[in-house]
Amino acid sequence: MSPTKPLKVLVVTQYFWPENMRINDLVLDLCAKGHEVTVLTGLPNYPEGQVYPRFREQPEAFATLGGAHIVRVPLIARGQRSMTLALNYLSFLASASTLGLFKLRGRQFDAIFVYAVSPIMAAIPAVLLGRLKRAPVFVWVLDLWPETLRAVGVLKQPRLLALVGRMVSWIYNRTDYLLLQSHAFFDSVRPYCTRPMGDERLVYFPSWAEDDFSSTPASPCTLIDSDPSVLTVVFAGNLGEAQDFPAILDAAEALRGSVAVRWVIVGDGRMSAWIAEQVAVRQLDNVHLLGRHPLETMPGLFAKADALLVSLKSNDVFEKTIPGKLQAYLASGRPLLGMINGEAARVINQSGAGLVCASGDAKGLANITRQLAEASVQQRADMAQAGRSYYESNYTKETLMKRLETLLRTATRRKAG
Repeated sequence: MSPTKPLKVLVVTQYFWPENMRINDLVLDLCAKGHEVTVLTGLPNYPEGQVYPRFREQPEAFATLGGAHIVRVPLIARGQRSMTLALNYLSFLASASTLGLFKLRGRQFDAIFVYAVSPIMAAIPAVLLGRLKRAPVFVWVLDLWPETLRAVGVLKQPRLLALVGRMVSWIYNRTDYLLLQSHAFFDSVRPYCTRPMGDERLVYFPSWAEDDFSSTPASPCTLIDSDPSVLTVVFAGNLGEAQDFPAILDAAEALRGSVAVRWVIVGDGRMSAWIAEQVAVRQLDNVHLLGRHPLETMPGLFAKADALLVSLKSNDVFEKTIPGKLQAYLASGRPLLGMINGEAARVINQSGAGLVCASGDAKGLANITRQLAEASVQQRADMAQAGRSYYESNYTKETLMKRLETLLRTATRRKAG
């Protein structure tokens, strides 16, 4: 195959535009490079749990993105309960493995790429399609299964966890390449690969930040006013149990009245109502809950922050994971505060981008926040620049996309040969 010939790439992902997912960027980049991209996905319902009203009203408006052709299959929306979430996972698996294969009949692809955030079962239809289309399958592993299920308490029974483990092994052993988002993933993934997979097939492939975070904000932020009299700490993203908001609020309460800090929390999730209740009950007037806002408003908000907060509970699986927001934080050129262990803590410390305490350590978070509040303007600027430089050396989308394109071409030639 000529190195300049466009590739025909099938992307399999349960989540896709208009949902805000990093896979959107990958698809747009492949299309911009002239490749022919088809996306097999479901109906947009994340994170609200219901299919987007604007999609229901005009589904044809969401049939293409940047030149990519979108093939959608029905699924059960996530809802707000564990049972409906399980049905959401299983319904996409069933639809993509049957109706998806039917809708893609007669189509040939050079490579199949899976965006493997939870659930990993989304890779099963890709494996089936890989066999039918004789195309190499790439799985971008962003969550560790079954470890993640055990970590968040979704599954606790050893027999069920073992069953999921066998499914994961089945997927991994029928995949041509596993792209791993963290160096720490390698040791967790290898035991499931009973089929020999050398380092050329286990590939480190981290996430990147959306373009908006690595450039000057297009428009000023109106979500908060600039206030040089306080240290503005911003948390943006999912408000779930994993983010350990009890410890964050304990730190905010500990500093109230003694250190001029305002905590700005943007996003929503399963803990949203609890957080709002605790802020009211504990009269935390230094905590500001802004709710969920579009991704495009975040760069302007980050520009007004004095620090960006990343947190995860203490857990063996979480410690191997680099939260996707970390790259966006580094790209934004702001100091970081981390209440986190493992790989993410290593990145913050290694880059010099900010200050870190252990997961779940509310007192430690209060201490490093106080330390940053007392730091000089130059010290904060040095942290910000160090984080930005680390991002440019390790996580730029341009570099990662070139690496992926080379990998796709190499696999295609190998399969053809």
